[in-house]
Amino acid sequence: MWRESRATLMRVLRGPWIPPRLGRAPYLWLISLAFFGWKYFYVRPSALELVGLLATLAVFLPVYFASFWARDRAAIPYMVVTFVLGIAWAPLNFGACTFFIFAAAMCARFDRQIVAYGTLAMILVSAAAIALLVDLPLSFLMPTLATGTPVGIAAIMEARIRRSREQLLMKQEEVEHLARIAERERISRDMHDLLGHTLSLITLKAELAGRLLDRDPAACRNEIRDIEHSARQALSEVRHAVSGYRETGLAHELARAKAALSAAGVALETQVQPLAIPAVAENVLALALREAVTNILRHADAQACTVQLALEDGMLVLRIRDDGKAASVAPGNGLRGMRERVEHLGGWLALAVEQGVALELRLPMAKE
Repeated sequence: MWRESRATLMRVLRGPWIPPRLGRAPYLWLISLAFFGWKYFYVRPSALELVGLLATLAVFLPVYFASFWARDRAAIPYMVVTFVLGIAWAPLNFGACTFFIFAAAMCARFDRQIVAYGTLAMILVSAAAIALLVDLPLSFLMPTLATGTPVGIAAIMEARIRRSREQLLMKQEEVEHLARIAERERISRDMHDLLGHTLSLITLKAELAGRLLDRDPAACRNEIRDIEHSARQALSEVRHAVSGYRETGLAHELARAKAALSAAGVALETQVQPLAIPAVAENVLALALREAVTNILRHADAQACTVQLALEDGMLVLRIRDDGKAASVAPGNGLRGMRERVEHLGGWLALAVEQGVALELRLPMAKE
């Protein structure tokens, strides 16, 4: 403990003297040392007493500044030194009660309230006992108790409020950090869904253009134009996604799905009720449709696909089924992201492999 105190003193001498978060108020509190020097406005100090005054200030000031950097047990040496200075000067200078008041204020360095108030009581009781033992007048005892008590309590309460505020700021920073992580995960999921679908479509059309190159150059040129259009559209959507503005409509996604499946030779049947869907829920449904179509293009080897959307018992129900040959569905990033988005809105997602892949997604029809 004393070794820590010595290290703190050395750091204070190098500066800064006071933690920046405390502002300049601790410097102003040093004005109360004027009570200690009040006697010498009308009594000339002796040479020995003048040396003692200078030595006291040389000891007290570093101890005072270092106490602001100490917490809990590390602050005890500074309280002891300050208290001893008060004891040493009490018989000679009634203004020595100032040191007991400073020691009372240092009780705020304890984090636990019971320890802080207990130490404050011990300092004040000890100062009163010394005053009675040495037979000091009330002019010494009364300022010690009348000023030391409220100063100590106020310092402890202020420190508690400051620590609570610091903890609140730390929690806010933690929440902001978690929010940034969640946002990165959201962007990662959206990028996977967006680019996975578009790149699958571009790959499919590139393969088709390669097969048409020799036997039907006109159709090949059409496919290349479609590839260019898809790439430009994907670039635009990526920019919107990065900026956080992407809101994909379900009708637009159905049209994209029909075009992509048609290019792959998959017939699409839609049974979609006209519903006023909240924007957040519509975005989740559109992304789920995009991920499902992407999986069909990549893995299903399907000939037909059915998309149904209806309102059942207050729930939005999206069903997507294909007649592909997938024996199982691996839970990749796309399916995981889809499930997370659905559960975030209070819904659930089910996936089954029965003569193809059947996906059912349910979301509460909540108003925005």
